[in-house]
Amino acid sequence: MKTNPNIFKAYDIRGIYGIDLGENTAYRLGLAYAKMRKKEINGENKNAAKLNIAVGADMRLSSPSLKKKLIAGLVDGGIDVVDIGLVSTPTFYFAVAHYKYGGGVLVSASHNPKEYNGFKLVREKAIPISGDTGMYILRDLAISPELKPGAKKGDITKKDNVLTEQIIHDLKFSRIEKIRPFKIAIDPANSMGSLYFDALFKNLPQCEIIKINWDLDGTFPAHEADPLKPENLKEISQKVKETGADLGIATDGDGDRIFFIDNEGEPVEAGIMRAIFCKIFLREKPGTKICYDIRPGKITLDTILENNGIPIVTKVGHSLIKEQALKEGAYFAGESSGHFFLNMPEGCYEIPVIATLKLLEELSNSSLKFSEYIKPFKKYFHSGEINSRVSDVKMKIKEIKEKYSGGKTNELDGIFIEYDNWWFNVRGSNTEPVIRLNLEAKTKKIMEEKRDEILKIINS
Repeated sequence: MKTNPNIFKAYDIRGIYGIDLGENTAYRLGLAYAKMRKKEINGENKNAAKLNIAVGADMRLSSPSLKKKLIAGLVDGGIDVVDIGLVSTPTFYFAVAHYKYGGGVLVSASHNPKEYNGFKLVREKAIPISGDTGMYILRDLAISPELKPGAKKGDITKKDNVLTEQIIHDLKFSRIEKIRPFKIAIDPANSMGSLYFDALFKNLPQCEIIKINWDLDGTFPAHEADPLKPENLKEISQKVKETGADLGIATDGDGDRIFFIDNEGEPVEAGIMRAIFCKIFLREKPGTKICYDIRPGKITLDTILENNGIPIVTKVGHSLIKEQALKEGAYFAGESSGHFFLNMPEGCYEIPVIATLKLLEELSNSSLKFSEYIKPFKKYFHSGEINSRVSDVKMKIKEIKEKYSGGKTNELDGIFIEYDNWWFNVRGSNTEPVIRLNLEAKTKKIMEEKRDEILKIINS
């Protein structure tokens, strides 16, 4: 089957398996990645040293066959492949960065439904390959009839115990002896997060874990592996209340996004969690830079300033925020969708295990329950992200910009407009004719009024 060029997105590659992509796509992507990376590193030197590239996969039903063909393409392209097996995205990033590989490719479609699959690609130090930094070069190579195997083949080796070494690495960021006994409900949605939680909590025997939808299953039998959708948190919220758990944790399909539920079964807004982590990491490194995306979540900015940090606003997207954090030398970065990053000497990537440890340590040092601890952070009222299909995204954004020209405007990503009592961001999707609205206000009444007012413009 032919590869659909539209699967090459701004941050990764994703499409419906058997329709948009298949084993031929995986093979040709391997060849294309090999050609691009060899040229970047070796230039015209044909005899330069080979590259070691890490390859892993998630638990989707199509992942084993796609991974096999991907490896074949990389090897035929002259790259040495290190097979790291079945891994979450954070474990994949850790492997590339920690073992100093020249890059990596992970077979995964993140939180997408079971019909999907795809690929995440990085350079050395787990630096992401995005739309601005090589994704479309890979697309053009992969669909080109000129793409051929190289003269010399690479080798394949296997690397075991990557997760074990990741946990050893992550535990160094916490004083686990300070963590008190917690009862924690965890729902990884039959996805990759269960692997690192199993490994982590072997080191925290004082904690009681209530496992929900734990066994890996690429059919996602319980619900979609996307905690950003409220319906996917209903089960864990109920379980927290039923069992009297101290908190709940939910992760997405590839395990790079993490969400928390308080002891009353209420999901904690990702912007609030980001603010909490800002406070924690600024305590460790006072005066450091912190990156956060432009979507509303003003409590993050408030917290950074209150704790003497330097705020850096970024575009939306995990690849883009990581690139900005590296450029700015920021220590911590957080995205409104549940991605939390730490910029370490070996690389900058998502750290759900470290984030979990930091939160448990923070709550252990407090006499407050989780719901009580977060109360001071609940200063604003958020609309959530609202997606609307429109015929012309650019024209709608222009119309909104003109309507609200009296506010303070930032056009870093879509348009962000701020008034004294409320503020919002509207931006287009990278893949479809959809406008995404995120709005926040100082009162619920203003939030609802302004949300409905802007939605009326969008849908008119």
